[in-house]
Amino acid sequence: MTPVPRNRYVWFFLLAIAGVAIDLGSKSSVFGKLGYPAGRSDWTQNFFGNWGKFSFFTSINEGALWGMGQGYTWLFALLSVVAIAGVSVWLFVYRAANSLWLTTALGLITAGTLGNLYDRLGLHECVRPDGTVIYGVRDFLAFTFGSYHYPIFNGADCLLVTGAIMLAIQSFRAEAAGNPASEDSVSDGSTVTTRNFLLQSNTSSSKTGDALAVSRSHS
Repeated sequence: MTPVPRNRYVWFFLLAIAGVAIDLGSKSSVFGKLGYPAGRSDWTQNFFGNWGKFSFFTSINEGALWGMGQGYTWLFALLSVVAIAGVSVWLFVYRAANSLWLTTALGLITAGTLGNLYDRLGLHECVRPDGTVIYGVRDFLAFTFGSYHYPIFNGADCLLVTGAIMLAIQSFRAEAAGNPASEDSVSDGSTVTTRNFLLQSNTSSSKTGDALAVSRSHS
């Protein structure tokens, strides 16, 4: 069985740490300047003429993807922990980390999951007027397309969706090669395929809001 190269451990943890730092830093900066909830930037960036608009608008989501499951933050937090444990096992026990592509995808997913988990645990110290902690995910990226207001999201969600897309691409690549458990996605002796993990990740992400997929919980 091929051992996982040491540089894959380094790359995975660097991605996870950098992703969490960028996510939490951007949230703290925007929420600190605009306040919450409903803090709006004094600028709006138009694109595609005036059809598309982008701005900052602070919101705290106590549910999952697109605001679903409000009030079940504790459940999404628990599922996030399970997802992180699953990623670790997939990478380093089943040696999926032998694939640089999968290591990158799961590093991004881990960063997004941790970023939103931090918020769900109330570590951001955002409180209600009565002083009680808000156990929810801080969102601030607001897009409008015509008259449609896309659900507000954050950097962690971007990381989750990017990782999930990479997993989907890996799954299609393996399928096109005629081998669902291709050498690039599964190490020697592994019985877990990229497709199976993608399906599990999609389920966790839709519940937790951290991805598409394995992408709002986000967060």
